[in-house]
Parts: sequence; structure tokens; C-alpha cells
Amino acid sequence: MKIGVLALQGAFIEHISVIQQIGVEAAPVRLPSELGSLDWLIIPGGESTTILNLMQTFNLIKPLKELSQAGLPILGTCAGMVCLAKKVSNSNNSNMETLAVMDMEVRRNAFGRQADSFETELPVPALGHEPFAAIFIRAPVIERVGPQVEILAKLPNDIAVAAKQGELVVSAFHPELSHDLRFHRYFLKIAASH
Repeated sequence: MKIGVLALQGAFIEHISVIQQIGVEAAPVRLPSELGSLDWLIIPGGESTTILNLMQTFNLIKPLKELSQAGLPILGTCAGMVCLAKKVSNSNNSNMETLAVMDMEVRRNAFGRQADSFETELPVPALGHEPFAAIFIRAPVIERVGPQVEILAKLPNDIAVAAKQGELVVSAFHPELSHDLRFHRYFLKIAASH
């Protein structure tokens, strides 16, 4: 099995490192020609507008949409969650084209600026009883979901920050920055079952 990590901008090196720690082959992806050999894909955190603009520049939007619709398992973290969402509620760019493959609406930078970033012990029932050390950096939140989307985690104030739809898994936090491999293992288990 081979997992690709979109390597246009953001925390792709950290994701590759985590996947390799788990014992799965991981490779950076920058061009459409590199998508064909993948079994799974991760879209990392970073700056969502920049990542989406670079996806446009490198002609990745259409093939990624098609692969997702054909069942390619994708994990989107932070900005990656924004990239997968059908709607972005507070985009400065009303023409922001996301992959629009996950039936949810997200709000970018929901917690404020970089200085408002935080870490919390987050209950994620799908990962077991131990809370997950979730790191939020200029993170989005999930505002609305369709009937096929399952919420995986909420903050104590009931704000949704992780979800699953079929073989798509998203988180507003950065699991690649935690020393806890459970979120990536969870995604790989979901991906392997499809």
C-alpha cells in the first residue's frame, strides 16, 4: 500500500514522517501524474487558499475530485478539511473552488489568529477511551454536515472538529504534530476497509 501526501504547502513532511513510523510507504505528491499509483491520500494543514490556488495551478482539482468520487480514501487535516468541504462559510474569495466532495460547511480560522492557537485533550471515541492531544493552529470548525457525515469529535462547547464520510476523514486539528499515532492509524483502518 502506498499513501500520497499533497506536498504543495503546509505540514506534509510531518505527515510523511508519521505514516513511515506506522510502517506504510509514503510519498510527496505535487503533480497529477503522481496520483495514479496511490492507494490513499492526505491533504495536510497549511494555508487553505494557497493550497487550493496551487491545486488549480498544477491542474490537481479535477483529478482529485474524480479520484475521490471513485473511492480514493482521503484524510484532510486543518486546511485539508477546508479543501474537502462542499462549502466554506467565511471565505474572502466567493469563488474559492474546493474539491467539494464532503457534505459539510466549514468556517476558516474559526478561533482567531496564530496567537489564539491552542492544544487540548480531546475525546475522540473512535480512537478509544484515552483523549487525543489535539493541536489547533488557526483552525477551521465544522458548522453543518449532511446526513452521510458522522461527527467524530467535538470540543466541550459542542463545536464539531473531526468527521468522517465514507472513506473521507477530516480533522480541524493537526494529528501529525502529536506524538499519538492513533488518528492516522484510524484513517488507515477506514481506508483499508474500502
